[in-house]
Amino acid sequence: MTTTSSFRQVLADKIMFVATIAAIILSAFQIWQGITAELSAPIFRPIHLSWVLVLVFLVKPLVHINKHPRLYLPARLIDITFAGLTMWAVLRVIQFDYDDISFLLDGLSSADQLAGVIIIALLLEATRRTVGLVMVAIALFFLGYALFGDVLPDVVASKGFSVEEIIRFHIFSTNGVFGAPLAIAAGVVFIFVLFGAFLQVSGAGQFFIDGAFSVAGKYRGGPAKASVIASAALGSISGSAIANTVTTGALTIPMMKKLGYKPEQAAGIEAAASTGGQIMPPVMGAGAFVMAQFTGIPYSEILLVSIAPAILYFGCTLLYVHLMACKLGLQGMDTVEKLSVVLKQGWHFLVPLIFITTLLLMSYSPVLVGVAGCAAILTAAMCRKHSRLTFRVFLQGMKEGALLALPISVACATAGIVVGVVGQTGIGLQFTQFLIALSGGHLWSVLGLIAIAAVILGMGLPVTAAYIVLSIMAVPALTDLGLGLLTAHMIVFWLSQTSNVTPPIALAAFAGAGIANASPMKSAVQAFKLAQGFFLIPIMMAFSGLIYSGDNISGFVFAIITTIGLILAFAGSIEGRLINPLSLIERGILFMLAGSIIFTDSWIRMVGVAIIAAIVLFNIRPKSSKLAISND
Repeated sequence: MTTTSSFRQVLADKIMFVATIAAIILSAFQIWQGITAELSAPIFRPIHLSWVLVLVFLVKPLVHINKHPRLYLPARLIDITFAGLTMWAVLRVIQFDYDDISFLLDGLSSADQLAGVIIIALLLEATRRTVGLVMVAIALFFLGYALFGDVLPDVVASKGFSVEEIIRFHIFSTNGVFGAPLAIAAGVVFIFVLFGAFLQVSGAGQFFIDGAFSVAGKYRGGPAKASVIASAALGSISGSAIANTVTTGALTIPMMKKLGYKPEQAAGIEAAASTGGQIMPPVMGAGAFVMAQFTGIPYSEILLVSIAPAILYFGCTLLYVHLMACKLGLQGMDTVEKLSVVLKQGWHFLVPLIFITTLLLMSYSPVLVGVAGCAAILTAAMCRKHSRLTFRVFLQGMKEGALLALPISVACATAGIVVGVVGQTGIGLQFTQFLIALSGGHLWSVLGLIAIAAVILGMGLPVTAAYIVLSIMAVPALTDLGLGLLTAHMIVFWLSQTSNVTPPIALAAFAGAGIANASPMKSAVQAFKLAQGFFLIPIMMAFSGLIYSGDNISGFVFAIITTIGLILAFAGSIEGRLINPLSLIERGILFMLAGSIIFTDSWIRMVGVAIIAAIVLFNIRPKSSKLAISND
């Protein structure tokens, strides 16, 4: 028995060693392709996906050795078989002769059809292991619609496609599995995830956290405010709200609890702040790069128009954090490191971020910018003795970058199936018509339906996948109702983030609850309240011109002022205080003013903002001023 157990452990260690080598080589391959662009899309994308799938089968075993030791060996044999089948099937795709168009007339060979079926089946299995069953179910639903659309009622019917036609479209073309979502994941997103991994292993991540505490730690509720600031800095690069919650939350959540925040409040604050990192320039997670691909709008333009809404979101979150601290009577931290000391130790880590932001604004290729960013962070780390990297740490960064990218690539490849079916069957137009009919043609009603759909999709999908699925179905409805293409995509992109902080399944909040030892559901409720900006700001994008189009600067400034008024009105009505406690009458007035700001004409908004400003000024009473500012 002991010999068998030892053999299992040795086998597990050997497989993980092979996986580590494969992950490092994958990162090197991605950097090489990013610099040279040597391989064409029909070759590069299948190679990337096969590498990813093989790694998933190696690092995400069918059966874990500690849970079912007796089943581990046969299960590992299945995993290795899956890896071998993946390489064989993808080799068929790479060797496929696209110049010989006879396959369009005669169809694919039996071997090619089998290879296509294997790729789809193994992709769905890898999706189950890394993302979950919900996304698998969605992909199967759309594949079923493509197969049997001709037998459905006329209102949702489509031409039924054969297995050969589906395989040809989704596998042996740059549509479907190897379409735009995977192109973004395999190119831009992978490189920036690698950049984020290098930031972490070099110590830059800790520098940003230390800097946030230096800036905000001494003020009322300091650790919570530092959490928001650190998450704004790190979340834009990490690519995952959950990863950011775990990374920064491991430090900030215990400190918030020690200061006096309730455990569910600490978890909710970290979840709301970490989720906000996904909409904060310069990187904004993976979804913004997908948006650039879908819209054809340069990433530099998306970056610029995202700055003001992102700042408004974090301002909203900081406001709620401050109001919480006031209600609990919390103070700041007794001792914090001086900002000058922190900057002296880590100022060189700012250079790579400034560098990549400048290159992105100059409209350089995002892939090359990501490669340059990786080189910049490594160079910056090596310039100072205390942050100098060993070769072992460098390899650790290469490994971590590849492993962090696995679920993103798998999710995007599976989302490509959904995108492909929509394009192949034309169901997107029918969905748009259905959405408009259900809403009665009212923009506010369509926004509500999209928000509900975003929360539901997000319960089982990563944010990027949820955005991809939702955008191809919902954006046409928004543009049909008069919104610009970029505004429509930005609204859907923001609403796609909400599932991380919205009950009943709020994954970022649940991750924070695990660290805080708090109730997951109570933590999700707190995160939902703190992340109100994810709902309020998209509404203002739709109704007030918060996405700057370059031709109405006064309207854009007024939209910012109006949004600030809306945030203050909602916060005051919900929390029952601004600078000082509010009466029930004042809270009711603020709530009604918030509604008038959202749905009415400009002159009424002006009046509403003026009344809100008056309430804020009246709320600053001299007799309470000392209490209000004693810790700020």
